[in-house]
Amino acid sequence: MKRIKFDNLSEDWKLRLLIIFSIIFFFIVIFEIPIFNNSRFNEFLIKIGFLFQVLFFGRMFVYKNYVQWNKKGIYIKVNRFLGTNLSFDDIAKIDYQNDIILIKKKNDKEIPINLHNIHPSDTLNLFEIIRINSL
Repeated sequence: MKRIKFDNLSEDWKLRLLIIFSIIFFFIVIFEIPIFNNSRFNEFLIKIGFLFQVLFFGRMFVYKNYVQWNKKGIYIKVNRFLGTNLSFDDIAKIDYQNDIILIKKKNDKEIPINLHNIHPSDTLNLFEIIRINSL
């Protein structure tokens, strides 16, 4: 049974800190703050800023089964290379049966999420995250 990596962006302060520092480094270089006028130091800040972006966004490609959410929406990548972005406000109904979570959106579009070969506790956790946040 495969496991799912769960990331709650609302509670993970390390990920937030990574993005905040990345944005700060970019602004320092873009707006050429006089304190940091050294070109080698600016190059270093740009490289660190990009490295932080790669570490943040690369997580969804490192893990085969990955779920990332906050209070507004969720990104689900399970048993696929590319994932699905969903807004919790767009979800009308959610149903779970036979290793498939079926999400019905308010525009009557159905999105099936195949959970074949996924650990049962992770399946239940994913279902509960969607159910609780889409109420």
